[in-house]
Amino acid sequence: MKEFTYERATTAADAARTVASRTGAKFIAGGTNLLDLMKLEIETPTHLVDVQDLGLNTIDGTAEGGLRIGTLVTNTELASHPKVRRDYGLLSRAIVAGASGQLRNKATTGGNLLQRTRCPYFYDTNMPCNKRIPGSGCSGISGFSRHLAVIGGTSSCIATNPGDMAVALRALDASVETVRADGRYRTIPIADFHRLPGTTPHIDSNLEPGELITAVTLPPPVGGKHLYHKVRDRASYAFALVSVAAIIHEDGRGRVAVGGIAPKPWRLESAEQLLAHGPKAVTQQLLAGAQPTQENGFKLPLVERTLAYVMANARG
Repeated sequence: MKEFTYERATTAADAARTVASRTGAKFIAGGTNLLDLMKLEIETPTHLVDVQDLGLNTIDGTAEGGLRIGTLVTNTELASHPKVRRDYGLLSRAIVAGASGQLRNKATTGGNLLQRTRCPYFYDTNMPCNKRIPGSGCSGISGFSRHLAVIGGTSSCIATNPGDMAVALRALDASVETVRADGRYRTIPIADFHRLPGTTPHIDSNLEPGELITAVTLPPPVGGKHLYHKVRDRASYAFALVSVAAIIHEDGRGRVAVGGIAPKPWRLESAEQLLAHGPKAVTQQLLAGAQPTQENGFKLPLVERTLAYVMANARG
């Protein structure tokens, strides 16, 4: 691990200002992803700004009847919160499907949204990777691609977003609250938070330099059956080959977001209009334009089968 300096921030605005103005500076909270990347020298920050003392660790109701989740709320606290379990069961189920109990005790809400891809070529510093070194190439396209994207990728990158929580938040229409380096606050719909790779796959989100996540806001509960099903190569502590987050209502309406198949949580509202026609119709619309490799083409029928399983469970 390369040398770095360290400070503990006292306000969110100060933390944002420091990271924006200091070359090589990064935020650190739980550190469950960043510290691993620093040990491998994939991430080499020269200065770390610890945001754990900012008091952003509460879960509060909103005036509209939703929920505001501080960026430092741990995954364990969020998944076990009574209101989350009662009204946003999809989120609780998705969080518990990820990582391990020890990691969930440390990992934070904001950090979870910002975790980097688990593409093996991103982690192998001997191999070209545009996400790690822009312009070096994408080894995944012609290499081992079983876990990589079938849709949303480009010739620059086919890495997938590794999150479970983010897929649930996409189905729940969450919003991300932030503070910028100049002290101004803004709200980003979760649909616009993560980026597709385009020609700049090293940029994972639409955050500005130094912009700090302060909270995630959920709209009022929408009811319906909340389900999350994750298909992976082993029963636990593994990232999704395909995951489906769904909210299904008795009248056939619903929401569907899919993980494990794209560089960001994948949801098309137009596909959800076809839920009454069954999982095949939804999947055909959801995956229109997919470009799988020879090794991950199985994900296309797997999305349909996983959605069929979720819809069957919703019916009882």
